[in-house]
Amino acid sequence: MLLSMKKLFVLSVLSIIYFANINCQIPSVKLKNIDGKTIDTAKLNNDGKPFIISFFALWCKPCLRELSAIHDVYADWQDETGVKLIAISGDQGQDSYKVAPHVNGNGWEYEILLDPNNEFRRAMGVSTIPAIIIIDGKGKIVSVRTGYTDGSEKHLIEEIRKLIMK
Repeated sequence: MLLSMKKLFVLSVLSIIYFANINCQIPSVKLKNIDGKTIDTAKLNNDGKPFIISFFALWCKPCLRELSAIHDVYADWQDETGVKLIAISGDQGQDSYKVAPHVNGNGWEYEILLDPNNEFRRAMGVSTIPAIIIIDGKGKIVSVRTGYTDGSEKHLIEEIRKLIMK
């Protein structure tokens, strides 16, 4: 019984943390893009249209599969909805220098930001990757998802379409 109470408490706390992040603004963390320019995450936007933040790392195979799957349909998504994807790399140290060549080698046209200390990821309440956060056109967090299974990018574009129709 005590173990069940502990599990219930932990689940309750996690739910509160999760739902507290929904409908919140993006916190301010200074990150660099792959060209070395400093970006304030609180100013991330897509000119009034929804955008997606994807947390990834080069060592994370599901992360790379997801970003590659999105790449295959990204131009169509942009034409249809105007959505933008911002990919946040949590690669640290020497691996952070491999991000730009990997992105360029795969032809990913996403905005890429480097978060080598995972400060932004923690500020967003994300503990595992891959993680996807959908932001509406007003800068509010409307959806958070972790993990990736083949084909789940189809659900992602459906969520974006719903936001655009509002």
